[in-house]
Amino acid sequence: MQIRIEITKNPKPKPDQKNLGFGKYFTDHMFMMDYTEGKGWYDPRIVPYQPIALDPATSALHYGQEIFEGMKTYLAVDKRMLLFRPRKNMERINSSGDRLCIPQIDVDFGVEAIKELIRIEKDWIPSAEGTSLYIRPFIISTDPFLGVKAASSYKFIIILSPVGAYYPQGIAPVNIYVEPEYVRAVKGGTGYAKAAGNYASSLKAQVIAAKKGYVQVLWLDGIEKKYIEEVGAMNVFFKISGEVITPMLDGSILPGITRESVIFLLKHWNMKISERKISIQEVHEASKSGKLEEAFGCGTAAVISPIGELNWNSNQMVVNNNKIGELSRKLYDTLTGIQYGSLKDEFGWTMEVK
Repeated sequence: MQIRIEITKNPKPKPDQKNLGFGKYFTDHMFMMDYTEGKGWYDPRIVPYQPIALDPATSALHYGQEIFEGMKTYLAVDKRMLLFRPRKNMERINSSGDRLCIPQIDVDFGVEAIKELIRIEKDWIPSAEGTSLYIRPFIISTDPFLGVKAASSYKFIIILSPVGAYYPQGIAPVNIYVEPEYVRAVKGGTGYAKAAGNYASSLKAQVIAAKKGYVQVLWLDGIEKKYIEEVGAMNVFFKISGEVITPMLDGSILPGITRESVIFLLKHWNMKISERKISIQEVHEASKSGKLEEAFGCGTAAVISPIGELNWNSNQMVVNNNKIGELSRKLYDTLTGIQYGSLKDEFGWTMEVK
């Protein structure tokens, strides 16, 4: 399909790179494409950034048939524009779409749409250290109908947002509250999909954690409230007695692209890495015995987020004296080095936008 392009006549002023924050500013253009049952995806276009006109009965507003992705464009040290494993994001949006009965996007076309939008918006990629251009592809159902069913029409949209460094003062451990009551997902549900509803249902626990002075929530499984699943909106890893352990993917955990990259690197470095069930009790006992060496979350936004403290039923577990661990630092430096082009990409993970 040929992408139709309409350039804005009213470009926005660029924001101050020192105060970008996250998701506050948006570029001049957006990508859009429509789907109608029987016709398929059609009319791919890049147009000036604008509001979306929707019928008040639009099904996405009432039943949450919406999925999204999150990725970044990095301005390399040699000024190349780099994406990090973008095909994985498009493959995952199709996996999410399958779960929510949303039609598939051609992976190669989706990646090309992202690249074409970035080519037009290249001047929006910030150059300050640690900054990047965040990419948000998403799909919403658009049937004007109040019956509960899979829609017959959809919109696929991509918007871009220049974002600041996740750690403007340098990478530092965060404190985590282990949620005892609310759960994020259960096997058989939508936990493995990047669906809007998953994030809406997480807000209550995050508000409670914030009131208690904690930055993030550690989620336990939805059945026994015993096994660890995710931390905030990130996958989580624990280093216990030299072994790195991360919860196995069993249908309730998002298959993170950063998670997959971390596992690959650990194996590449010949470290012992296990994907299995791990209970909060096991982590607590490891902490008491001095065997809990490191803990960290990982995801697109933070890359690696070291954990300095866990609070489980008033049991405080301090990790590595509340300091970033050697492995966490190595993973962060390696991944960001590849993403920004300061380290050689041995694995073919980056894609240049030319």
